[in-house]
Amino acid sequence: MNYPALTAAMPSPAQIATIRGRGRAIIAHEAEALRHLGDGLDDSFARACWMIAGARRRLVVSGMGKSGHIGRKIAASFSATGTAALFLHPAEASHGDLGMMMAGDVLLVLSNSGNTAELAPVLRHARALGVAIIGMVARSRSMVGDMADVLLLLPDRPEACEDSFAPTTSTVMQLALGDALALSVMEARGVSRGQIRALHPGGAIGQRLTPVGEVMHRAGLPLVPPDAPMRDVVPVISDGRYGLAGVVDRAGRLLGVISDGDLRRHFSALARRTAGEVMTRDPRSLCPDMVAVDALKWMNEAKITAAFVVAQESGEAPLGIVHMHDLLPMGLEPA
Repeated sequence: MNYPALTAAMPSPAQIATIRGRGRAIIAHEAEALRHLGDGLDDSFARACWMIAGARRRLVVSGMGKSGHIGRKIAASFSATGTAALFLHPAEASHGDLGMMMAGDVLLVLSNSGNTAELAPVLRHARALGVAIIGMVARSRSMVGDMADVLLLLPDRPEACEDSFAPTTSTVMQLALGDALALSVMEARGVSRGQIRALHPGGAIGQRLTPVGEVMHRAGLPLVPPDAPMRDVVPVISDGRYGLAGVVDRAGRLLGVISDGDLRRHFSALARRTAGEVMTRDPRSLCPDMVAVDALKWMNEAKITAAFVVAQESGEAPLGIVHMHDLLPMGLEPA
């Protein structure tokens, strides 16, 4: 395929170094602002979290311009972590969307200056409804600062682009503070992994939080009794294609496992051995409630590629078996 000629010359090594240095400086500048933000968190943060966690209805997030873009993301983060939230655009609010906010909601308003004109009707309507207001601003003496019940004050840090005053550092701090609010509220409300998974049925998060009980193989488990001759056990391991066999007693309880490694260690005497003599006792096993991402990490750390799934309440009988290859296609990666 023929590509059109480049309209600009490639940058020189010196220009590349300058650009890279500028990028690093911007990131370092914003990272320093985040450090100040974290160091400056006070009781107002805890009160804001408690207010959101105790809302009878939803969290309503509002902001204009770049603060509005960050506000949309914050609302999405709250919704994804178990707290019902929506974004109310200030300009649209004055044309009927104020009806999206109702008594029992909590309002989170983002405005770097605190004096964004479009927010005035939103704030007045919240006051009329008795809706609690959380303000996230850089100036306490402002419209939002005066009307907020709880004020989250951003530290006074210059934008990364000082000449144009383009929102950069300020929006990074808003985003980080929004994440801190969402995750802190999630923990305060005791949102479980199962609840988070229910909110992400089609994404990577849902896959990571899938219990191994839902992906394990239940039929045709490679199981043998302890008195089985090893000449009969080897085909079970081979046919099962899991690289191991489980040794169970008459009640079906898992006594041990025989892996490919066990076969190699006893190779010279396999013809004279039984399963009970070769097996590794008290084997590592998974529980059916363990989520996929934890199971994969556990298997990787244990340096095993397959494990039986056992539940204590079932008398330690194998419920199924999981191979690492069952988890990798789910988009997971070993640590």
